[in-house]
Formats: sequence, C-alpha cells, structure tokens
Amino acid sequence: MPSKLKNDRFIKALLRQPVDKTPVWMMRQAGRYLPEYRATREKAGDFVTLCQTPDLACEVTLQPLERYPLDAAILFSDILTIPDAMGLGLKLIESVGPKFDNPISSLADIKNLPMPDPEEDLGYVMDAVRLIRKELDGSVPLIGFAGSPWTLATYMIEGGSSKDFGKIKKMLYQEPDSLHLLLSHVAKAVSQYLNAQINAGAQAIQIFDTWGGVLSTPAYHEFSLAYMKQILDELQREHDGEKIPVILFTKGASGWIEDIANTGCDAVGLDWMQEIGQVRSKIGYRVALQGNMDPAILKSNPEVIRNEVASILESYGEGSGHVFNLGHGITPDIDPENAGAFINAVHELSKQYHTK
Repeated sequence: MPSKLKNDRFIKALLRQPVDKTPVWMMRQAGRYLPEYRATREKAGDFVTLCQTPDLACEVTLQPLERYPLDAAILFSDILTIPDAMGLGLKLIESVGPKFDNPISSLADIKNLPMPDPEEDLGYVMDAVRLIRKELDGSVPLIGFAGSPWTLATYMIEGGSSKDFGKIKKMLYQEPDSLHLLLSHVAKAVSQYLNAQINAGAQAIQIFDTWGGVLSTPAYHEFSLAYMKQILDELQREHDGEKIPVILFTKGASGWIEDIANTGCDAVGLDWMQEIGQVRSKIGYRVALQGNMDPAILKSNPEVIRNEVASILESYGEGSGHVFNLGHGITPDIDPENAGAFINAVHELSKQYHTK
C-alpha cells in the first residue's frame, strides 16, 4: 500500500528501505532550548498542565517542525503519565525534576495499583495524538512513545529521580517477585497505552529505557529487556495498512545491543558511547539504527557540528537503515541555530550515501 505521507523517509529508513537522504529528528526536540516552547510553557503555568492540555501539547509538538526541516514529529508528553494515572501523584518541580506524592514502598502498594484505561485516564494524550495528526496533515510521521517498565518502576519506587537507585535495587535483590509483579503490571499498562496511541494516529513508536544501563547484565535481561520484549509481542505493528515501526532505546546498553536487536524491534537507538559503524557490522542486517551524536557537541559551533555529522555518516556508510539522532535528548542550554546547523548538515552530507 503506498504511503500517505508527503515525507516518509523516516519510516522507510526504519524499515531499511531506500531513501534519498538520511532522515533526522532529535530526542526532546520540543523543549526548553526553544524560546517559543518556553513561552507556551509559561502560558500553561506548569509542565503537567502543558502535557495534559491537548491544544498546547500539539502546539509545542509542532514548534520545532516550523523552525527546522525535521523528518518526524514526536508527541509532546512525558514518560511518567502512566504512573501518574495509577494514582502516584506526579509533580514536576523546576530544577529538581519529577516527584511522586505516593511512591511504592511495599507489595501491598503494588497489588493496589489500578490499570489505567488509555482513553479514559490518559485520554488527554490520545486527544493530543489525534490533534497533532490532523495538524501535520501528512507532512511527516508522528512518533508515539512510552517509558520502559524498568525505567518507570525506578521513578515509582524511588519517588523521583535517583543517583544510586538504592530502593529499587534493594527490591530487585531482596524481593524480586514483588518487582516482577510491578514490572508485569506496568508492561501491560504500557502495551495498552501504546496501542491506544497507534489507534489514535501514532505512526512509529519509541520505548525509552533511560535507566536500563544502571543494571548488571543478568539483571538487565531479567528486569528490563524481558519486559520490553513482552510489550513488543503485544503491540499492534500495523494500522490502516501501514507498518508501525518500533524503536528500542536503552541508554548505556553497549554490551547488550545484539540482545536488543533480537527482541523483534525494527530499530535500536544508540547512545554516543558506541561506534555506529561497528554496531552496524554486528546487527545492521537485522534492524535499523538510530543515533548517535553526543548532544554536548551542539554546545560548540556549526563547523564542529558539521564535522561530527560527517564522521558519523561515514562510519555508518552507504545505504538505508540509519535514522540520525542524538545519543540522548537535546539539552536546554543549546543555541537553536546550532540545532538547525546539525539538521541541515545531516540532510546535505548524507545524500552521497544513498543511490538515487
């Protein structure tokens, strides 16, 4: 079935189909580095209200696309919408980060967790997806997303961000059955949530496993990767006759890349710790690769940025299957002009690696 998108190179690259140039988008591309985002957030009053107001979520989703020739939009939301819908009471405190009023501290807390209904309890997200799809009008695809069960569980148990993950690791080693019960519950909620995003109009999915890299190798396989695999097995991988590609991104996963590729995902997101050409030689015949420029390079200048883009493109080499991105989210202190230089460099320098 022919694509309904005006620009479908992002989807094609994820499916390892030929493209004219390497597609590019940025994690956190709608965010605080943009003055227009800061103005909209001020209008909303706070971050949670911004996420929960579909008109405003749509507005900030589209802002980077009005400024840059990006190849995909990503839904403006937060990975912590699911635990918030489970009654944990999310607050996002400026310069501190997310905090939960009711973190999980016992098996009883886990057993009492409700299962959110995506269209009821998280209906504002689905309304935003539908509105964004309408406003995009087929210009570029829309990425939906969720946090991995392990990453969500870290916030739910720690009560917010953590440096040592002491509480959840204590549960992992002392009460593994309790943690498995929580992860299974969260995995089911994430599967339902992502399927609802797909039905509402998301055309690709990314699962963010931000904190998988803090685990040992056996623990990563048992407590993180297994639950992402469970979600993949339950996801709707086609909608309206179009394939819905899925990207798995674990930050700090250098040693586990082949295992991630074996889950059945369409693409593996890479942080900047890895040489993309080496990864391609190992798994590029199975999956697409997304990444993997160090976001800190955007603090430099257009010439340095252009050289780094050229280096990563050369490392990946010829052919499709590469979605250019940062190795993690763009930070608030970046000059928007440098972000533009990055995107333009990818498009301009990548043409030579794709046959017409």
